[in-house]
Amino acid sequence: MARGSVAEDPRWYDVGRLLVDQATQVRPGERVMIAMGEVDSFPLARGVYEACIRAGAFPQVQFLSETLRESVLAFGTPEQLSWVPEIESYGMEWADVYIALRGGFRLDIHADISTERLAANQTAQGVISSRRWKNTRWTLVRVPNQDFADQAGATLAEVTEMFFNAALLDADAARLEWQGWADNIEGARSVQLLGRGTDLRFSIEGRTWVVAAGGINIPDGELMTAPVTETVDGVIEFENPAVFGGRLIEGVRLRWDHGALVEATSHTNQEFLRTVLATDKGATAIGEFGIGTNPHIDRFFNDILIDEKIAGTVHIALGRAYPECGGTNISALHWDIVKDLRTEGAVLIDGRTVLEHGVFGF
Repeated sequence: MARGSVAEDPRWYDVGRLLVDQATQVRPGERVMIAMGEVDSFPLARGVYEACIRAGAFPQVQFLSETLRESVLAFGTPEQLSWVPEIESYGMEWADVYIALRGGFRLDIHADISTERLAANQTAQGVISSRRWKNTRWTLVRVPNQDFADQAGATLAEVTEMFFNAALLDADAARLEWQGWADNIEGARSVQLLGRGTDLRFSIEGRTWVVAAGGINIPDGELMTAPVTETVDGVIEFENPAVFGGRLIEGVRLRWDHGALVEATSHTNQEFLRTVLATDKGATAIGEFGIGTNPHIDRFFNDILIDEKIAGTVHIALGRAYPECGGTNISALHWDIVKDLRTEGAVLIDGRTVLEHGVFGF
């Protein structure tokens, strides 16, 4: 594929350098696993590979695909469904750095798969995910393609341009601004989240606010922390669907009483929701609370890697907490669900409004 051809935008090389030089800070002699998801991710895979070579690293490319996974989900035995792929697992031990290029895919691709089969395989994938964040420096990217554009009700040209603007923003300037916001609320003790069908409260005493501005996810842009598990109290409803394993769950409503999840309902895929929450003991706790800050993302894609970065939204993650935030909850699950506050709702920290109707007030 010739550089500059119609099939390849030269900005993929800029994103490749961003992932290697800034997001993961690859050093000479390091081993880098590039997980290329779907064939549409090849232009970025080439950009990342070249950046790794220029950095003096040793990259390997692994191909993954939801289309291939469909065969396991549809025809696999129970043993195959719960199988943790050995080579992929070993890659988390071999690699110093893991860069996942996750191409979009049709969300209805697994629509005919039973809840039990999908959940069993998702649990196996969760084992890989846990080993990734424990053993490697890593970053995840959702690479725009036609399926991704269709999810957003936009053209491929529109979402690709949005992706480049959001990914290649001035990270230094953004980090400086967002770090100022984080510093402003560091040491705070309480969070209250208000909105449609929502009044959720929890303590963040002793926790740390972490600024994401060009690291774990690209495009990036969020402030995140970890609730004190036993203090989570109240209810939250989500206007947009929760997405897990490629399956949409509409109308999710969750309620906690002194840290215990006592209600979990949805308008669709109720049984699947219950199965996911039964992943393990830590799956029903909130491991992360985040605030989206990227101004270049302004629409929902039903894709958490993008949606959680929308400025004026917030998200919770059920399950595993990030230790860098001071969180202690342990789970194979880390499931982010986004709530939109741009038209209704607010975030209060120690009683002070820091986000209301999508407008920041740090």
